[in-house]
Amino acid sequence: MQAYTAISGSRLPTAAAIAMKGAAAMPHRSDAMTAKPVGVARVLGKGEEVFAEGDAAEFFYKVVSGTVRTYKLLNDGRRQIDAFHLAGDIFGLETGEEHRFSADAVDAAKIVAFRRRRFETLAHDDPELGDQVMSSMMRSLERAHDHMMLLGRKTAQEKVASFLLDMSRRVSKGDRFDLPMQRTDIADHLGLTIETVSRTLTQFAREGLIKLAAASRSVVLCDKDALRRLNA
Repeated sequence: MQAYTAISGSRLPTAAAIAMKGAAAMPHRSDAMTAKPVGVARVLGKGEEVFAEGDAAEFFYKVVSGTVRTYKLLNDGRRQIDAFHLAGDIFGLETGEEHRFSADAVDAAKIVAFRRRRFETLAHDDPELGDQVMSSMMRSLERAHDHMMLLGRKTAQEKVASFLLDMSRRVSKGDRFDLPMQRTDIADHLGLTIETVSRTLTQFAREGLIKLAAASRSVVLCDKDALRRLNA
């Protein structure tokens, strides 16, 4: 298990600060060089920024708890949410030198930052972390392909059904779960208006496909087969 060093503040620390924190966390022993790498932990408040589009991609991140969204702001002011990252997910690992998306916290969250340029060393020293990164990136790639198809070809009902089924798999082992995001986030992720999202959820509830708890984000999937048929 990685040793995590907690930090606070609106943005991640400078490289020098991280190096100092990492050095402080190393054991004072002759075999200190064999110790596992240190990740830098950060607690985020709702809406707090992790990085902005165009920032140097010096770190990649793991979600420990809560939810992080990655998104782009279009020229006309609209927001397109690329993905929601839940506990255990890895995000922000870029092939280029800059972040292609912005990222912030959907709700209270905790993340851990790792130096991108030390990825090979991290994976060598901690194979478990390396496996987690590779598995998470493969899942992210699969979800990105599904999201591309969803945006390009599916109807509003198909989009919402697909989203609910995906979230049920990711946040709950049963049919009841709480959505961590608001309907505006769902709309910006699915390429819909908030009115269409609300109308579709109400339609699903009226038809008995789901149950919605009043004044909350709690959802119960009552007819998964019907939702899967819409998602086919």
